[in-house]
Amino acid sequence: MSFTTKRTILFGDCDPAGIVYTPRVSYFVIEAVHEFLTHKLGAPGIREILDMGILPPARAFSMEFLAPMAWDETISIEVRCKELTTTSFSFFVEARNHANEVTFRSTLTQVAVSPETKRPVPLPPRLRGALSAPY
Repeated sequence: MSFTTKRTILFGDCDPAGIVYTPRVSYFVIEAVHEFLTHKLGAPGIREILDMGILPPARAFSMEFLAPMAWDETISIEVRCKELTTTSFSFFVEARNHANEVTFRSTLTQVAVSPETKRPVPLPPRLRGALSAPY
């Protein structure tokens, strides 16, 4: 099961040809993951994670572009929890256009880090439970 959100491509997301500027897609991924976390945690996701006493920096990010996206187009972005380890959590993200064509796929891995030591720490039980629970 997964979580899906929608995103309309804005003029500012695009290059002069009206096609999404490549670096903007990373924002789409992060925005969708934040919405997923909010859905799973029942309150603003990043605030909830910070309130658990950890920082969630990204450790890895990958992107595969499969179809162009243009200004004013609305895409559906699906987010799934991909993997949980002792200290990290990963997401699989896939976007589709109005024709149900995949526009991009991405993975994002974040690490639970202590604000004091800046070293990895075990995932808080509440975060682990929320990410491993059925959707």
